Amino acid sequence: MHLPSEIIKLYSLIGSTKTEQPVFKTFILAIFAGAFIALGALGSQIISCGVVPVAFGRVLSGIIFPIGLAMVVIAGGELFTGNCLLFIPVLDHQISWQDFAKNLVIVYIGNLVGSLFIAFIANFGHIISLYNGELVKSVVTTASVKANIPFLDGFFKGILCNVLVCIAVWASQAAEELSGRIIALYLPIFLFIVCGFEHSVANMYFIPAGMMAQYVYGIQGHISILGFLWNLLPVTLGNLVGGSLLVSGGYYLAYLKSVRGYEDD
Repeated sequence: MHLPSEIIKLYSLIGSTKTEQPVFKTFILAIFAGAFIALGALGSQIISCGVVPVAFGRVLSGIIFPIGLAMVVIAGGELFTGNCLLFIPVLDHQISWQDFAKNLVIVYIGNLVGSLFIAFIANFGHIISLYNGELVKSVVTTASVKANIPFLDGFFKGILCNVLVCIAVWASQAAEELSGRIIALYLPIFLFIVCGFEHSVANMYFIPAGMMAQYVYGIQGHISILGFLWNLLPVTLGNLVGGSLLVSGGYYLAYLKSVRGYEDD
């Protein structure tokens, strides 16, 4: 098992690898990551549809949704929320602020493309027509609730979400074997789903899927592009704060700053 002090040194070193790879490669891997997260989100909706009590439905969603992140980590992908950990090499002066921001923008757009692709297939391939239309209603309801979330609610839920996502990605690096990596990332993601926190990339699937369902199935859910953006803005900002400032900044102060200070002496 790798210790936290070893993991953070790894992140400090891989920052340049991620930010210096070709833009096209980063974008393609980001599309895959967005699609993987969206597939996990779709699966979580399918398994929890109509489950009573609702709390048990969240448990079932929490079991399925982490499969998306597992695919990102194991198969390879560039995920906006996970890449907030690249703030560690920024603080350690291994990459620049500009490289960090450029990577996040490219990855964010790629994640959006991948998520929209799965939302499109789920609707126009009639994957969400299961359970005599009950799943469609659930998809639209979920999107409607998210598109009308209060700004501060989205922001704070976004913070806690990416604290757990980054801890999941971080913890997966502690294990040397595949099974250990999956178990390590599974538990924090399960917790974030059960708690109902907000993940910007997952919402790139959840809300557009509901928007498209309104058109394909004729269900009115009061979901608009403006509502989609109203959700993404606070949730994305919250994800940035949770992943970059809290997790990356906190672990840098705990494990790297003191080491660098001694090295400078």
